[in-house]
Amino acid sequence: MGLYNEQGEAVGAPKSIELPQDKHVTQSAHCRTLQKPQYTDVLFVAGGWSLDEPTSRLERFSSQANEWKAMAPLSRRRGDVGVCGVGGFIYAVGGHDGISCVRNVESRYDPKTDTWNSDVAPLSSARSRVGLAAMDECLFALGGCDGTTSTNIVERYDPKMNMWFKVAPMNYRRAGAAVAVLAGFLYVMGGSDGESPLNTVERYSPTEDSWTICPAMGSWRENAGCTVFQDKIYVAGGRDDIHELSTVERFDIKTFRWSPVMPMKSKRNQAALVALNGFLLAVGGNDGITDLNTVEIYDYETNTWRHFGSMKFKHPGGGAGVVKMEQRDAL
Repeated sequence: MGLYNEQGEAVGAPKSIELPQDKHVTQSAHCRTLQKPQYTDVLFVAGGWSLDEPTSRLERFSSQANEWKAMAPLSRRRGDVGVCGVGGFIYAVGGHDGISCVRNVESRYDPKTDTWNSDVAPLSSARSRVGLAAMDECLFALGGCDGTTSTNIVERYDPKMNMWFKVAPMNYRRAGAAVAVLAGFLYVMGGSDGESPLNTVERYSPTEDSWTICPAMGSWRENAGCTVFQDKIYVAGGRDDIHELSTVERFDIKTFRWSPVMPMKSKRNQAALVALNGFLLAVGGNDGITDLNTVEIYDYETNTWRHFGSMKFKHPGGGAGVVKMEQRDAL
């Protein structure tokens, strides 16, 4: 992973490990024509804030190239934007353009052509700090802030129909909530009800179109990073009533319990937490003093975090999504 200064210029060789690449099998030219394409996870980080102004930046990290690369920017600047990968595309949903909350969706960024389109139907209302997740090849947009208050609205987007459908609302109003999908359920954790951070957790059943209360987290937190890793839900960083957090906890759906994980090296509010090719990464954020472009990697076996280089830019309040690409396209 390359190291860069605040202007995005390379300043030296990276001092970090490389994520392992998928294995290749050496075969004759005839056999290679019959071989299935090899795929790898590619991470995209979009939008966010820069010096209190929303940004349209997009960059990606691929373990194939082992570096961050600037890509085609969003057509509209967005801070506090929801970002997610589904169906091989990256979606940027809602956010704030520096003047007001955004309703429209920055549709289908195509990693193969490095282009954005704008033909996706908008949300039912303008919202920032929307929780975004993919389940059953659909997008789910949860809660968010409409500029005045937090909401409990939940919408499902069907890419085939290009339509948003409202589903059962959450039990709590939430903006800046953590969202994850595991074992057929959609989990939402924490966030802010408009007055203070939450530690409450609930999960959505798409077959029953209903929400069920789950055990609360150990910490109250909003704007936390969240992902599924090793069949558990990890929630990292964010902010409580007083300060930014470095603490991490995970939820085991088998025991239905939360347990603490070793804290990250840096406090990270508005950071992204992603699972990439079998590794867990904490990306960017703000430590309460400065915006961060640094990345940390978690070692599951030793329960430790270590530095893993830096992005080209700083994206606090941006979003991250992962898509699978053919290895030849990820270079």
